[in-house]
Amino acid sequence: MQKTRKHLELLAPAKNADFGIEAINHGADAVYIGGPAFGARAKAPNTVQDIAKLVAYAHRFHAEVFVALNTIFHDNELEGVRQLVHQLYDCGVDALIVQDMGLLAMDLPPIQLHASTQTDIRTVEKAQFLDQVGFSQLVLARELDIATVKKIADATTANLEYFIHGALCVAFSGQCFISHAHTGRSANRGECSQECRLPYTLEDQQGRILGKDKHYLSMKDNDQSANLRALIAAGVSSFKIEGRYKDLPYVKNATAHYRQLLDDILEELPEYAKSSAGVATFTFTPQPEKTFNRSATDYFANGRQADIGAFDTPKFSGETLGMVRKVGKDFIDVATDVTLHNGDGVCFFDVHKDLVGLRVNTVQTLDTRTQRLFPNEMPADIRNNTQVYRNRDHAFMRLLEKESASRKIYLDAVLQETRDGFALTLTDTQGFSATAQCIAEKQAAKDAQQAELSLKEHVAKLGNTDFVARTVQLKLSQPWFVPASSINQLRREAVAQLLEIRSLGYERPPLRAVVTPPAVYPEDALTYLANVYNQKARDFYHKHGVTLIASAYEANETLEEVPVMITKHCLRFSHGLCPKEAKGVIGVQGTVTAEPMTLISGNERYTLKFDCKPCEMHVMGKVRKNILNLPPPQPITFFEKRPA
Repeated sequence: MQKTRKHLELLAPAKNADFGIEAINHGADAVYIGGPAFGARAKAPNTVQDIAKLVAYAHRFHAEVFVALNTIFHDNELEGVRQLVHQLYDCGVDALIVQDMGLLAMDLPPIQLHASTQTDIRTVEKAQFLDQVGFSQLVLARELDIATVKKIADATTANLEYFIHGALCVAFSGQCFISHAHTGRSANRGECSQECRLPYTLEDQQGRILGKDKHYLSMKDNDQSANLRALIAAGVSSFKIEGRYKDLPYVKNATAHYRQLLDDILEELPEYAKSSAGVATFTFTPQPEKTFNRSATDYFANGRQADIGAFDTPKFSGETLGMVRKVGKDFIDVATDVTLHNGDGVCFFDVHKDLVGLRVNTVQTLDTRTQRLFPNEMPADIRNNTQVYRNRDHAFMRLLEKESASRKIYLDAVLQETRDGFALTLTDTQGFSATAQCIAEKQAAKDAQQAELSLKEHVAKLGNTDFVARTVQLKLSQPWFVPASSINQLRREAVAQLLEIRSLGYERPPLRAVVTPPAVYPEDALTYLANVYNQKARDFYHKHGVTLIASAYEANETLEEVPVMITKHCLRFSHGLCPKEAKGVIGVQGTVTAEPMTLISGNERYTLKFDCKPCEMHVMGKVRKNILNLPPPQPITFFEKRPA
């Protein structure tokens, strides 16, 4: 099959429809959003009506809308899921992002399916299988290095999607059960309690404390800005920004940042094109470091590296300012080269190593290296030589709180005369064209040059429409005087026609064909790690050659201690205790082994086991007895009647 990965897609998150519209305005080619249920971010639901509003806006620019339906489903939820899928299809949604293979054994409308990152795509074999059973886009595991991405691209034809920005789940997605084990809230059911962001004490096998109250499972945030060209060369076509829980300034800032980077690359690589229409312009200079992040890492894109963890805090500390020089009764003097503003937010780590924030009411510049900050409330524990950070740049945030972007589709306009009047033809950069005509008496212009300028000016007045004139051409036998009202009416009619033609010309992406005979799954037995939670999913895997299927962790009451989190992040490595790294070091080899460690949080103790062959850390745990007897989910009955 011929590969079709020549279009590049910037995919942005949408907490709600308004966020999605702003993501489109700031240059997204596609947005992903949660529906009223069954999304992996249960606290970011949206009605079908709101999603329809977003779809209508996105399709004006031939941008796409994907709905995250990426939890696992209980049997008595399947009918509700089926109803919802039909409603989403009816309102124009372009694709569903899914985890539960039961969907592929259901009667669904012809809507594209994307394999969620929760399907845990880390191997060529898994990618090939999903490529063959009907998935149009594969959301690759965040932990994949670029060389492995290239191998997957060479072996598949589906579009490949890669996370390029935002929060990193420390566990392989879909393989994290620590939230359910500890609280009964399942990440695979959209209710992750983020145990990974808690502070822990780390002990070695002898019970020695290696670190206390550190956020050992908290990662820095993803930033692949420097790797975009390499990812494109490897075969990635969709570049995903994380953040359906993030605020609007984050969405605007991150989307604009990557839009500019990708546009620069598209200028250099004419064999590629963006996957939507229109050009975004911004009233601000994107600076992703100024909105929420835990500092940056490119994770495993270029192989394992040190310092990928955000062990000190899972919060946003922001940019480094400098050191405290003096603490007064109502002020703090900070040595810094950064220009601070009234209303800025600054923070510091106190003696307990907690991040403490304060808001600056007034800033006074003492000299070129010192600024005096008058906070709204003096912190109880700040001292000389304390490192200070800024986690809110008030001036920058003010820019993002206003209208901060405009998206326009370029077109070429041609005004020409007809036998009994004039015609205006508008043709956009995608080749869509519309012509409006009017009957008008032709009157020779008294001032030919002024008449020509006036005609071009009125043709180009596209104002608040989706369009901006790239060129205006006059095809006239001589300069004519045409009343401005006539040109304005021609322009309005031509724009209305062009919008209608563009709407009719938009085609939703087609459903991916399934190979026959059915593809064979790479394994013939599945453990709880496959997240099989319903009979439809079992039917799917049986059809594809799997003979033994264990129940999902959430349904399995017989599990003893098993990995409740599997991660590429390794605490032995981060503490300089990796056996592989120690090989060849005189006096060390043979003494450094992958012996277990223990993570402690309150009364919870998790044994860490290390599987050095694939370079994985397993956090061991078991389901609490008091959550085993939870009643099953109730059938979903809240969907409105599907339109006729």
